[in-house]
Amino acid sequence: MNGLFTAAAEVCEFMQARGWEFCIIGGLAVQRWGEPRTTLDVDFTLLTGWGDESEFVEPLLKRFKARSPDAHAIASQYRVLLIRAANGYPVDISLGAVPFEEEVVQRATMVKFSEELTAPCCTPEDLVIMKAFAGRDQDWFDIKGVIRRQTSLDAGRILDCLEQLVDHDDQPDTLPRVRQLLEDFS
Repeated sequence: MNGLFTAAAEVCEFMQARGWEFCIIGGLAVQRWGEPRTTLDVDFTLLTGWGDESEFVEPLLKRFKARSPDAHAIASQYRVLLIRAANGYPVDISLGAVPFEEEVVQRATMVKFSEELTAPCCTPEDLVIMKAFAGRDQDWFDIKGVIRRQTSLDAGRILDCLEQLVDHDDQPDTLPRVRQLLEDFS
């Protein structure tokens, strides 16, 4: 099995055994919904809510190796836990609490990534929203791939969510850019 899939399966099994709500996002989701590309880590959103993050972070840090000595503090401040699976692959776990993150996890569907890995994965619409919000060059490349491959995207959901999430002062081009890409590939 691909090392990333092995890492993802290990973390999924750990979270599923505890009944936690989560889904795959990031590069593995891009492989499912967009143009397949290389990714170096596994990304998850894990619903933790506000104030109870330690109930999730501590068990994860007991089971998996932290990628920095202050991983718990980083998770508390930046809401992302950086760990390694047993095979050494990096895993980023976003600690979800806002309504959009709750929706992402609730809307996730089970995806068979490989014979050994079937896991909840964000929808293509939610992937586009997260990528547009992040706004790095790689994210825009990924967005184009998702829009190109997914012919029945819910453009209304994408644009409505971005309208609510994007700070138009800091990211003035995000919404028009996504709108244009949706039009270009429809």
